[in-house]
Amino acid sequence: MKNKQWILGLVVLAALVALVIWGRDRIHFDFGVFRAQLAQADWRKIGIATGCIYLGYVFRSVRWALLLRNNKKVPPFSLLGTQVIGFTAVALIGRVADPVRPYLVARKTGLPVSNQIAVYIVERMFDLGSMALIFSTVLLTAHEVLPHPELLLKVAKGGLLATVALAAFTIGVRLSGGAVAAFMERGLGLFSTGLGQSVGHKIRTFRAGLDTLRSFSDFAAAAALSLGMWGLITLAYLETTQAFVASPQLASMTLARCLVLMASSMVASGFQLPILGWFTQIGLVAAAMSAFFGVDAEPATACAATLLLVTFLSIVPVGLLWAQFEHVSLRKVTVESEHAEEELAVDEPAS
Repeated sequence: MKNKQWILGLVVLAALVALVIWGRDRIHFDFGVFRAQLAQADWRKIGIATGCIYLGYVFRSVRWALLLRNNKKVPPFSLLGTQVIGFTAVALIGRVADPVRPYLVARKTGLPVSNQIAVYIVERMFDLGSMALIFSTVLLTAHEVLPHPELLLKVAKGGLLATVALAAFTIGVRLSGGAVAAFMERGLGLFSTGLGQSVGHKIRTFRAGLDTLRSFSDFAAAAALSLGMWGLITLAYLETTQAFVASPQLASMTLARCLVLMASSMVASGFQLPILGWFTQIGLVAAAMSAFFGVDAEPATACAATLLLVTFLSIVPVGLLWAQFEHVSLRKVTVESEHAEEELAVDEPAS
């Protein structure tokens, strides 16, 4: 995994260097205007946005504790450190550190790592469903002209259908996960035995995580926390973009337009690489602002950099301090969590 990450990083770096060389004489970028945009920004709004992101981590802690309560009851805020340290690891090391959170929760609670990875998969399902529901609902009810309206309407309807399909799939796995896993193994096994076993393993892991939701009230509480958390993240994006008062397009940013920008940012962050990924994300989000809303390069880049700082990197100082307090080495737990996940992937098909 580490070698693949380095290879991908070198490829992206080479692409960035080629882009800089190509655009050096073609794209005019005024660093004076860039600095002025940052200086004139409303930092009170940026502070509010950062507070929303921090509160979102509290929601994550409460949600994870809720998903654990049928296996082990823990105080709702006791897992806050695992969330903060886990996302700090992702910010500094890359997506390879995603298993850190379930690994740290397992260490803290004494529960099996496999159980926490199952909870992590369920958590991701709630995140995906909540974001798709918010995005689709706002775009379908927006009373304004958006860029590329036909495309966005199709995406919004597709997101709504995907949410319904995800809910139906979840119910099917919850009721008969073993049968669904066996069916997928047989079907995909016709093309690749390894692929079939891998998908079957993931479905069984997902089914194990769904054991945490044993009643409608459990599901409703987890869904409410997820929607509340993503509502806070959306507000953070809106406050940050509107903070750039020197840019008319950003200062007048609406909720619907902000969600288009937010979706672009989510796509860009899906392939997060250590350090280098910060700059690729800034570039992609700034390009989306210019393409969709006609924002000039300087305010678009300033806003994209601030969005990365607020929504992704603002937790790093707190996470590093928390890791020091709990004697956690980010690199060590990243390696240990990756090994634990690989061992589970190997053991499951064998069993």
